[in-house]
Amino acid sequence: MHKTIEPTILYFGTPVALISTLNPDGTPNLAPMSSVWWLGWSAMLGLGKMGQTSDNLIRTRECVINLPSVEQVSQVDRLALTTGKDPIPERKLEWGYRYEPDKFGTAGFTAVDSVSVGPLRVLECPVQMEGIVHDIRAFGKNVHANAFEVHITKLHVDEALLTGDGDRPHIDPVAWQPLIMSFCRFFSLGGEVHSSRLAQSNFMKAMTAAPIAAAPR
Repeated sequence: MHKTIEPTILYFGTPVALISTLNPDGTPNLAPMSSVWWLGWSAMLGLGKMGQTSDNLIRTRECVINLPSVEQVSQVDRLALTTGKDPIPERKLEWGYRYEPDKFGTAGFTAVDSVSVGPLRVLECPVQMEGIVHDIRAFGKNVHANAFEVHITKLHVDEALLTGDGDRPHIDPVAWQPLIMSFCRFFSLGGEVHSSRLAQSNFMKAMTAAPIAAAPR
């Protein structure tokens, strides 16, 4: 039997992403988040308006979406309750946040240059997506947040995750083990539970056969 409830937070979680942006003084900022989804070469990010990341995205309209695997979980956790905004918003102070200007150093991550945008990539993350902000809008009712539509301009993937020959390899879903956050707790993927008709359909054949020119440059 189902029960109708009104929880304190309605949030089921997605893969963890580390969003790297540039601060007003040109220094890098790195923020963990887990309200993100993709469709084609576009991503939607849901971010609170109080954070430095939102400010940076609005100002520069550039970012890198870095996806850690389960192997980076301890490093990701070091960024919890840190903010690049000084002074710290009062609400975040109440939540126990502290100002941390060196997010890469705090987490023990290595910063590497991007190809198409200014923000830096996280070397240790097996997936890194450079992107530009296409649209920004307020999100939700009684939620102090923004939704950012980001178009991916360059995709970098660890070769160990790739499968397929030719100019357009794809990511092996068995090899890829993203770090998942659900109700603010870290999880990994379990094994494949059932074969997929969609994966064997003409839809997937059409997607893998699409011309290279369809990808953004």
